[in-house]
Amino acid sequence: MSKTLNLIKTNASNPKVWIVAGITVAGIIVLAETSRRRRRKAMIIKREDFGAFLERFELIPFPQPPPPTAKLPLSGLTFAIKDIFDVKGYVTGFGNPDWQRTHEPADKTAVVVTALLKNGAKCVGKTVMDELAFGTTGENKHYGTPTNPNMPSNVPGGSSSGSAVAVAAELVDFALGTDTIGCVRIPASFCGILGFRPSHGAISTIGLLPNSQSLDAIGWFARDPSILHRVGHILLQLKPVELRRARRLVFADDLFQLSKVPKQKTVYVVSKAIEKLSGYQSPNHINFAQYIASNVPSLKGFCQHSKNLQNGISTLKALSSVMVSLHRYEFKTNYEEWVKDVKPRLGPEISHCVLEAINTTYENVKILYKVKAEMRAALQSLLKDDGILVIPTIADPPLKLNSKKGASTEFHDRACALLSIASMSGGCQVSVPLGKDEGFPVSVSFITYHAADKFLLDTVLDMYASLQDQVNVASNSAPFTDANGNMDASELLKEKGNAAFKGMQWNKAVNYYSEAIKLNGTNATYYNNRAAAYLELGCFQQAEEDCSKALSLDKKNVKAYLRRGTARESLLCYKEALEDFKHALVLEPQNKVANVAEKRLRKLIS
Repeated sequence: MSKTLNLIKTNASNPKVWIVAGITVAGIIVLAETSRRRRRKAMIIKREDFGAFLERFELIPFPQPPPPTAKLPLSGLTFAIKDIFDVKGYVTGFGNPDWQRTHEPADKTAVVVTALLKNGAKCVGKTVMDELAFGTTGENKHYGTPTNPNMPSNVPGGSSSGSAVAVAAELVDFALGTDTIGCVRIPASFCGILGFRPSHGAISTIGLLPNSQSLDAIGWFARDPSILHRVGHILLQLKPVELRRARRLVFADDLFQLSKVPKQKTVYVVSKAIEKLSGYQSPNHINFAQYIASNVPSLKGFCQHSKNLQNGISTLKALSSVMVSLHRYEFKTNYEEWVKDVKPRLGPEISHCVLEAINTTYENVKILYKVKAEMRAALQSLLKDDGILVIPTIADPPLKLNSKKGASTEFHDRACALLSIASMSGGCQVSVPLGKDEGFPVSVSFITYHAADKFLLDTVLDMYASLQDQVNVASNSAPFTDANGNMDASELLKEKGNAAFKGMQWNKAVNYYSEAIKLNGTNATYYNNRAAAYLELGCFQQAEEDCSKALSLDKKNVKAYLRRGTARESLLCYKEALEDFKHALVLEPQNKVANVAEKRLRKLIS
């Protein structure tokens, strides 16, 4: 441009110079406008596809066989794949531009992608993912965060975020993801769709970038249970016909306490759904954490011995800590050299996790694998050949986008307590959407033992319509009243409750206190005493509710703060628990229990 101006100054009287200058300026304007339009077009495309796709392309399915041969099973369906699967001629980006920059295009297409193409499905592109498949929120600082179609202000969940969003936004019929410690199950729950994590090792991982080989599984998303079922049959190479078996649902009551979704919208929905179906036995109920504590002996060395983590909750924390250690150990084995050589640019949350994995020295790794083997045997023993464990998919609603602190320790611990069950047992799990609660998506998960994938896929197909019917019923019903929370009581009944408590007859104590509340619902002591009994039974939500009621009646009740703090810590709600113990210390500065608890929780949160 400066040369053009100099030319005009020295040859101002020459008309040809003015023509050249005009053409030059016009060209610059055209180029600027073209560039602006391209940027605007790219933004429109990004909005239209909810930011789910990293790149669009078409892999055409194999030709249909001539009549009278039946159509290919996935004919007419479209799918997308996470940017962790190889496609011939494309660089597998692993969610990070530095990885893409330092690697060559793949010379073969992943086995699972080829299998889907052979059966009639068309692949339409690669989707955004958390960097190096290491995140759980779905956020990516380089390629942007796919927009959760159900909750645009909240994260979609990760690491298979783009694949989940592509399905939820109806951009494709199904999509492939991977699941190591929850990377399919979390986004399926947050986006309100079906997500299947198969048994470990059930699907070929050739052409897949590994994250942690002992935990990795190729999973898939769908909105329609019949499509979920058809895709599963192809990927798992299942026989089309199998003898129908009776089904026995096992509700993990302690794990539903971690979720704040009313049981009317989870446990009740599932229970009512099977009442109208044939082949389902009466459901069982179990304290799952206590079962694991008794049947996975190698976990004892990982448990935090604390009176505030009662009835097996410490066992679930131990199980998830083993899962995280195994994940990071194997990630380090796979990628330590590349991380140290390239020093990739990573988002802050991912960078912290990756560096921690790379810089940690892992001792006695064999015990991690031993826990995994014991966990598989324990789940098989519990469920046998007809059982299906029912749990919340995840305890908390999706985080807000761009949360400054990211996923908190509390969020992470509560999520991993649930996600570690299938990851560490190698069993299969499906997340099933059950509508919404207060605007947030609700889901439950069905888990069964290793290699029972067809049994689980058939169950979802069988139950899904009935489940959705019950979701509609529950959403239109008045909230259930908690029978225990609406009773009253008398001094005589309270004394009987105290005697039962001292005799360690917790259920009987609860009954007496409940009868006492029936007669006098304004006495804080009755609620507080019942909370103590609930704590002994591991009924933490009920204990928390009773303590809150007691405090509404008596704001200076130190025991109520201590017991509610204990209940909240057991529910892995660390910040709320810390506030309770701080309140107790304000009222009783020398209280040893509160003092120890406050220090422990501050250290845990930091």
